[in-house]
Amino acid sequence: QVQLVESGGGLVQAGDSLRLSCAASERTFRNSAIGWFRQAPGREREFVAGVTWTGANRFYADSVKDRLTISRDNAKNTVYLQMTNLKPEDTAVYYCAGHRFGMRTLSSVNDYEYWGQGTQVTVSS
Repeated sequence: QVQLVESGGGLVQAGDSLRLSCAASERTFRNSAIGWFRQAPGREREFVAGVTWTGANRFYADSVKDRLTISRDNAKNTVYLQMTNLKPEDTAVYYCAGHRFGMRTLSSVNDYEYWGQGTQVTVSS
């Protein structure tokens, strides 16, 4: 079972940038597609970005695609989410998740098989 650990969250001001990291415990991570999701208080968990196992295909939610960049370094078993021009509505717990169908661009919560514990991002106005 692959274990994921997110880091890089924190309290920032509107307009700032953050880079989140998702570190994996096993080499099987390298064949997995990875997604980033977020969940704000009182709201459902939503997809924001994903990357296939080679890193060749990156896909984003329309609401964030101009401000987020997902990337991965398989040599380090790590996926990154670079966020720029952060807004108060980006405040949420951010989770990374994986599934073994490495070439598929899936964006539903139910498609992902393993999850990290999340990292809090708070954007003040």
